[in-house]
This record gives sequence, structure tokens and C-alpha cells, in this order.
Amino acid sequence: MEFSKKQITTLNWWLNPEYKDYDAIICDGAVRSGKTLSMTLGFMFWANTVYRDSAFAICGKTIASLKRNVITPYVKMLQEYGFICEEKVSRNYIDVTFGGKSNRFYLFGGKDEGAAALIQGITLSGVFFDEVVLMPRSFVEQALARCSVRGSKMWFNCNPDNPAHWFYSEWIKKADEKKALYIHFTMDDNPSLDEKVRERYERLYSGAFYDRFVLGKWTVAEGIIYPMFNPEKHVYSGEIDCEKYVVSCDYGTVNPTSMGLWGYYSGVWYRVKEYYYSSKREGVSRTDEEHYEALENLVGDRRVSKVIIDPSAASFIECVKRHGKYRAVKANNDVITGIRNVSTALKDNRIKIHKSCKDIIREFSLYCWNDKASGDIPVKENDHAMDDMRYFVSEMLWNNGDNFFAVSVVR
Repeated sequence: MEFSKKQITTLNWWLNPEYKDYDAIICDGAVRSGKTLSMTLGFMFWANTVYRDSAFAICGKTIASLKRNVITPYVKMLQEYGFICEEKVSRNYIDVTFGGKSNRFYLFGGKDEGAAALIQGITLSGVFFDEVVLMPRSFVEQALARCSVRGSKMWFNCNPDNPAHWFYSEWIKKADEKKALYIHFTMDDNPSLDEKVRERYERLYSGAFYDRFVLGKWTVAEGIIYPMFNPEKHVYSGEIDCEKYVVSCDYGTVNPTSMGLWGYYSGVWYRVKEYYYSSKREGVSRTDEEHYEALENLVGDRRVSKVIIDPSAASFIECVKRHGKYRAVKANNDVITGIRNVSTALKDNRIKIHKSCKDIIREFSLYCWNDKASGDIPVKENDHAMDDMRYFVSEMLWNNGDNFFAVSVVR
């Protein structure tokens, strides 16, 4: 396998006398730039050359994403280099033997503040963070505190985020102070990346996501969130004889309730109809039962496979379940990942909006980033149809709802 100069440095930095006093390595940059490959191999070679019978941690946002992004694709490659890997799936660790030395690698998910408790108490010789910007600071710092063995080192890997992110300010900007080797990757640093694949990534993203994932910049998200939305491309008229249907719902009492009826046909999901009720606009609030009646009117005699609902709408979810007519599913409310997924779907023309869905079309032109916030936060106005669409895309076009393959990554 051919490696670039930066990949070789990532693989071998711990052997270089120039970096003998360094405690950490940070690799950031564009997607598909080869940083995860070289960092995973480097981490494993370092751990199993320097230590024996020691414990290490490999951390991702979730254990599922960690296995998908790191463990599954690279275990086979490690075996080709002579590593013996024995995974204990139920216990979330891997025993690795190389050159007669064996070590144990525990897998941890750092998805929220509560995750810090999961890693307390363990003594580590090193830790590898895959997509560290997706993890809360409390979890990362607790994991670092576990690295108390002499010579232990920290390995950080990520795509860029907002420059106000704590990891950028505390680690990347202070790399020298932290005794951390910082290596910035671009797609040019991955010799195995096909030119056509590179061109595809450049087509997929726009705005801040293009700057971050293609150019590898830590940049502020600003302006309209979906600048790629084009009524000439994404709005349709007439009727489509769809193969299956689902409904997405963002529920509100004081705020508007927005529901979209989506139909699938020939690789594209169409927003066929919508229900949008604002108590402020109408002057009267509606009950759960009244919103449920509106749901039935929206669906009509169509067969709906699921209703994807705002996870905070506990009473409405119970209302739908109580009636027993539709299967209620709690939506994934990861806002930034969801926005990225919607952006990809729009760029790939995998979702279209009927011209009668006036509220979602209106919100496309108003939904924008909050330029006064310290991170990537949308303005909490004109976002209700945007939210129900985001729930739909995350469930049906990202979580294998219709086997759609989205070329995107968790930040």
C-alpha cells in the first residue's frame, strides 16, 4: 500500500527522536484524506511495540459508529500486517497480539456528558479518539486522566468544526503547549483516493460543510443553512404514484406543529402534502387529539409505514400509539448531523417538495445560522418544517430506511 508523507509521519512519529518528548498527536482535515487509516495503524503499531499486557481505549461518538468507522474496516488490514485480533463483542474490547506482545483495547462511546462515568476508574497506557469534536469535553478529559502509565500517549482524529469549538481552542491552537504533534490533512494526502471520488465529494457539499469536509478548514457556519435548495430543481407539481409512504412530525404547543407526508418513487422521496399549524397565527391552540385528527386527514387512505416524531413530544407519541393505527418512531434529533444529511439529500436530488407545501418552501429561504452563537446553532425561528424534514431524512435516508447511501460523515 502506498502512503503519503503525512501518513508516514502519522504512522511513525513515536519513533522519531524529534518528537520523543511529545505526549500526543492531532490529525485533522478533509474527509477521505487518509488520516484515520494512518492513525489507526500507527496507534496499533505503537501500542503493541512499546507495551505488553496493558490496557488502551479507542473512543468514538458511539460504539456502533466506532465499529463501523474504525474497527471493522481496519481489523482485516491489521491481520494482514501480522496482528492477531480477538474481539469480545459483548464486552466491547479487543485483545490484540503482535510480535509476541498482547494488549487489550477497550471500546468506548462518548456521545453525551454522562459518558464520562463509563471510563472512570480504568488505568490506560494510551487512548485514541476517532472524531473527537463529536464528544463532550467532560468525556475526553476523563479519558485523558486515565492515561497514567509512564510513556502513555494520546491520539486525536477529527474533521474540522466551528473555530469556537473547545477542542480547536484548547488543543489545536495550543498544540505546542500541550506537546502535541499537529498534522493537517487534505485530500491530496491520500494517494489511494480516486479522482472521480474526489470530484463527487466536491459536488456533495456547499457552504461551511464544503469548507470543512473538502477544504479541511475550521470555519464559521453563516447565512442560509440550505443554499443548495433550488425551487427549479427541488419543487415539483402534479401527482406521483408512490410505492410507500411515511410521515414526519415536529410537534409544538406554543410553537407550530409541522407534519410532512413523504412518498417514495424510483429512488426519490417526495413531500406530497403537509400540515402546518401555528397557534400564534391562528389564535387558538390545538390538543393532541386535534393534531392526531389532522394526521389522519393528511394521510387519507394511504398506507403509512411509520410516523417519525420529535422525540420530545412524549404526549403526542403516546396519543399516536394509543390509537393503534400508525407506528410511532422517535426521531433522531442530532441537529448538525441531520442538517448535513439534508444537505447531501438536496445536493443528490433525493428529496423533492410539492408546490402546495408552502410552509416548508417558505422556511427554506428563512432558515439560517445564528451568527451570535458560539457554535453551529440554527436560529430558533422558521424551523419547524425544517425540523420535520430533518427527522425524516435522518430516519429514512440515513438510517437505512430505504437503503439510501449518503456520502457524509459524523463530524
